[in-house]
Amino acid sequence: MAISATKPRERKLLDIATSQSGYFTAKQARKAGYSYRLQHYHKAQGHWDEVERGVFRYSDYPATEHEDLIRWALWSRNREDIPQAVISHETALSIHELGDVMPGKVHLTVSEGFRKTPPGGCILHKDFLMPEETENREGFTVTTPLRTLKDVAGGALSIDHLEKAMRDAISRGLITMQDIQKQTFSKPAKDKIRIVLEEIKKHPRL
Repeated sequence: MAISATKPRERKLLDIATSQSGYFTAKQARKAGYSYRLQHYHKAQGHWDEVERGVFRYSDYPATEHEDLIRWALWSRNREDIPQAVISHETALSIHELGDVMPGKVHLTVSEGFRKTPPGGCILHKDFLMPEETENREGFTVTTPLRTLKDVAGGALSIDHLEKAMRDAISRGLITMQDIQKQTFSKPAKDKIRIVLEEIKKHPRL
């Protein structure tokens, strides 16, 4: 990556962008010392790519894992520039490497008051998440393995996929069967969980 950072504002913005896979917002650039005139200059010169309104990425920043999720997090930011979306459901399963589900769209959980309309490629779930139900990653937040399993159990995920994901979580020590049994589930999710737990008890080493 050949990004010059000889001035204080350049170093400050690069520090921000490095923590977000090369992405940064117009407000973050402004706080780093880049006026809107300078922002327009860097965009016009091809130094920055404007990936969507108010969100930039260094043009020569190398590709990184999960950079698309960081972009979604920045898309969900509020007026204070704070991301509102949490990576969840099947996408969180993929992040935690639980099961073998390959979601075609990114699943995000936001609060009931979230008003942005998602573009294609995203599924929004509106729910309340406790702080202990989320984990911070580099540039985005994701639901914990336990909360993730609870979410997908209440959705369209098949029992077979749920069982595989739950077995992975248990075998890796991310959750225990007791953790699952202590959770409160919706009726559809409760039925799935019961079947899966019975299967795991019958065949614990599958």
